[in-house]
Amino acid sequence: MDPNGGQIGIKPIEEARWLASQLELDLVEVAPDARPPVVRLMDYGKFKYEQSVKAREARKKQTRTVVKEVQFRPKIGASDFEVKRKRVMRFLQENDKVKVTMRFRGREVTHPEIGNEILSRLRDSVVDYGEVEIAPRLEGRQMTMVLAPVRSSERPTEDIESDDADEDVTVEKTDE
Repeated sequence: MDPNGGQIGIKPIEEARWLASQLELDLVEVAPDARPPVVRLMDYGKFKYEQSVKAREARKKQTRTVVKEVQFRPKIGASDFEVKRKRVMRFLQENDKVKVTMRFRGREVTHPEIGNEILSRLRDSVVDYGEVEIAPRLEGRQMTMVLAPVRSSERPTEDIESDDADEDVTVEKTDE
């Protein structure tokens, strides 16, 4: 095959090598199992470079699934619940899955309905941003639920303000 993809025909290997050297191209075996074997005249370095560019572009378009975790306790206060709810909404807006964990201590595990009620309240408050992928399930001393983000076409456009108490922001001012 010629560099443009056209057929040259069946040639002896010596003639194919001579033709490749005259055109300053490489002789690349495309289908070694065929009878006779199919070879192509091409610039192999350029071919490898184009393949790496295509692979890089494919990696850019690829999305990675990230699972972030937010932990709750059964005796959570209303303001703490709101802070964690906003954090869950922000993670869902960033298209990350959220694993919500309700941790029970001591005798709190005897009342899983309290944890279930808090998780269902959270689920109802973020229904516009995420949907339940794995329903709340009690495993040992913790109850877990996984929320997945809804598609961006179904999501509201408002942005969630971030007032997380445990995130520090440092601003440095330089004089130039």
